[in-house]
Amino acid sequence: MNLIKNSEVFRKFSGIAGTINNSGIENWKKKGGRVIGYTCSFVPEELFIAAGLLPFRIRGTGSQSADLANDYFEAANICSLVRHCFNHVLLGEYNFLDGAVIGGGCDAARHIVDNWQKSDAKTPFLHRLLFPHASGELMSEYFRNQLAELKADLEKHFEVEITDEKLWNAIKLCNSARDLQKELYALRKAENPPVTGAETVAVIVAGNSMPKEEYIADLKILLDELRNTPKSSAVTEKKYKARLMIVGPGHDDTSMCDIIEELGGLVVTDLTCFGAKLIFGSVKENGTDPLKAIADYQILDRPFCPKNLGAHTHISKEIFENIKDYKVDGVIGQIFLCCDTWGGEIYILEKELKDIGIPVLRIEREYIPDSLGQLQTRVQAFLETLSGGLL
Repeated sequence: MNLIKNSEVFRKFSGIAGTINNSGIENWKKKGGRVIGYTCSFVPEELFIAAGLLPFRIRGTGSQSADLANDYFEAANICSLVRHCFNHVLLGEYNFLDGAVIGGGCDAARHIVDNWQKSDAKTPFLHRLLFPHASGELMSEYFRNQLAELKADLEKHFEVEITDEKLWNAIKLCNSARDLQKELYALRKAENPPVTGAETVAVIVAGNSMPKEEYIADLKILLDELRNTPKSSAVTEKKYKARLMIVGPGHDDTSMCDIIEELGGLVVTDLTCFGAKLIFGSVKENGTDPLKAIADYQILDRPFCPKNLGAHTHISKEIFENIKDYKVDGVIGQIFLCCDTWGGEIYILEKELKDIGIPVLRIEREYIPDSLGQLQTRVQAFLETLSGGLL
């Protein structure tokens, strides 16, 4: 039996990840706290925490349709992740937000601000944070200036002062959360890990959806429970067919991992915008300018997005290192339809990985899988190929 299923802390994380609003947000709001939503992992939570705000990563969890959002976005050209997220906005699912910062990771996401302003969802504070599409010191300085503008707007609208001391404290807090999440990932390197890929997704998503101090305290408890899990009770007591890595954009629910693991695979790592990309490295805590430290981390240190010029070399390096560290047997490149940046990246990666003997399954799908049976059939066939047809 997988003991994590009986963990009270994991059930809490799973519940938070499986819905939009949650008790942590409700308690925060009852105490007079304010919540700010954001898109894209390159939007720094540290700035919001220093402003006394609760950051919440906007996602489409629980969405059944994007019909309302389709009146604002062209469904044939805009990825369904963006449309389902904005559909929640139109349905009022994000009425608890006191503001939102939209990261310009791609053109589709960037235009959420425009459509939000046109809609009846009158959120008091909206800000578009622009990202550079290249790396280097000059681009880091550009992003630092963007963060300074965001800081000034937050201070003016929410009538707060974001001091350097508050920023350094927020940096340390977020680094602590990332360090614990790295420990969770490290446990998955074992031959018989105590946690599945689907469970890991739930834990990571919860971390962007609740007060950070509360999350850190709970994650410490869960890690202790996982470290003390007897090998005979670990998740892989039933032999798995292959150790897999998922690569691609937003991966904010467990659906893909659920399909893979129900069919006998085991997701041991990833490079996704709701996964390992969130916990890469740390913001440097020794400096004189906290905004520069945050900008350097986001632009110079973290694995690039495919939207960035020259990103491929950095992305492939990180993937190859993960394949070795986590003993990956195969890679699943998952992208949403109309996501051209990741679509091109997966195409290049597929050829490179096959050249070194790593099988790749490319999956293009809607945010809500529209052909579950076909998806299961393709994953099952891939797993059978990796395991030589053996159960």
